[in-house]
Amino acid sequence: MELHGTQRKYLRGLAHELRPAVQVGKDGLSGAVLQSIEEAFSHQELIKVKLAGDRHERKSMATTIDESLGCSCVGLIGSVGIFYRQHSDPEKRRIALPG
Repeated sequence: MELHGTQRKYLRGLAHELRPAVQVGKDGLSGAVLQSIEEAFSHQELIKVKLAGDRHERKSMATTIDESLGCSCVGLIGSVGIFYRQHSDPEKRRIALPG
């Protein structure tokens, strides 16, 4: 799902009060970590993930998470990535994106 700039900004604002749902450790993105992120998406549409490593490693991890789980990276702020994936069930959707 491709998000526009205003939608990304709106989602970053919503994520401000959230705590990281998953933390990626020194071992990097393993199958278990991706499974934990997938499980977090089953409960909510917008999550934060604390990423380890330098700036380039964090950017690479965010891209891998996007491609593997079909979500959108809303932003990377320091060592925290903000990810959004619309719930597949319309009745369980909590976030209405602006225009």
